[in-house]
Amino acid sequence: GQSGCGKSTLCNCISGLIPRVYTGHLSGEVLIYGDNIKNLSIADTVTRIGIIFQNPSSQLFSPTIEDELAFGPENLCVEREEIGIRIEKILKTINMEKYRYDNPNNLSGGQQQLIAIASVLMLNPSILICDEIMSWIDHEGKEIIKNLLLKLKEDGKTIIMVDHELENIKIADRIIYLGGQ
Repeated sequence: GQSGCGKSTLCNCISGLIPRVYTGHLSGEVLIYGDNIKNLSIADTVTRIGIIFQNPSSQLFSPTIEDELAFGPENLCVEREEIGIRIEKILKTINMEKYRYDNPNNLSGGQQQLIAIASVLMLNPSILICDEIMSWIDHEGKEIIKNLLLKLKEDGKTIIMVDHELENIKIADRIIYLGGQ
């Protein structure tokens, strides 16, 4: 759908950010595997649903990529050794091993988006919400992200992808168009 039709608002409702983080009234229910999202703890929510935003700088805040990737699992009390294994695996998956100790602020927009995706994947959510994640990305970066999303889909992840460019959503099994305000 067009800008302003409610795509991001829908993503924020599905992920539980509305009404937990953003003010607003949510009428109805969002059920994740039969559980109402309002009744889930934040820890349960982030391990079931991960959300990646259009602007990666809104998600990145740590001084190094390693710290950024470790932040979520550390807050869920994942063992340090397991966190290290996950970091190595995800950096290899997105071909960014050499940037492990770099500051995310020194990366290109596309690289930052890959790190934002990786930080969400560190929590191993079964549902991944992608809210216009390719808007800052060049063609090569878009192909990397599309291939990653296809692999995640093959691995059984549910992917909810919001995008206004039809080319970016050709990987979808189903397309829903939002219109109106």
